[in-house]
Amino acid sequence: MTEHPTDRAQFKAMAESTQEDWTKIAMASAGFNRDLPNRVVAHLKMLEGDCGGFAVDRLEHSLQSATLAHRDGMDEEYVVCALLHDMGDILASSNHAELGATVLRPFVSEDNWWMLHHHGIFQGYYFFHYLGLDRNMRDQFRGHPCFEKTAMFCARHDQNAFDPNYDTMPLEAFVPMVQRVMARPKRSIYLREDKSSPIAAE
Repeated sequence: MTEHPTDRAQFKAMAESTQEDWTKIAMASAGFNRDLPNRVVAHLKMLEGDCGGFAVDRLEHSLQSATLAHRDGMDEEYVVCALLHDMGDILASSNHAELGATVLRPFVSEDNWWMLHHHGIFQGYYFFHYLGLDRNMRDQFRGHPCFEKTAMFCARHDQNAFDPNYDTMPLEAFVPMVQRVMARPKRSIYLREDKSSPIAAE
């Protein structure tokens, strides 16, 4: 549907904006925000075809991770986190974990956000020593309430998701899960309720 100029805010600087302007912006944003799960899935598909030297491409790894989590009886939010944990590889190759965590932050629990945000360092336990790095870098977080969960994710649903012969579930099986998990934010990233909030945590 084509947007008519009268449906748009009229200000040239936010300091000049009015309630009417922001009502128009909110109405226009609603549809755009509803389409976010579809944009995320489209971005995930960009991982297809690039193996980066691994035995499977990045999309297959993501699907295997989600499939392992699903078959392990993990809840839907966790499965979606497994599916999208490496989506940041496209735009943030050096800090992919942070990008994926940022995208999902409004839609997942604090525990799942922390797991996503830190899984890159925890995954390093399995290979950092081959690259001249400290495989125990994750120990700096030992004692954190989410340490064991993040270590478990890497052990059971990440480091072992590179099997070319695994009967991976198709992406289509996970799309409805992504849509449900991302249907409505659980919290606003702009609200800082207390020092234990995810925004204030780091």
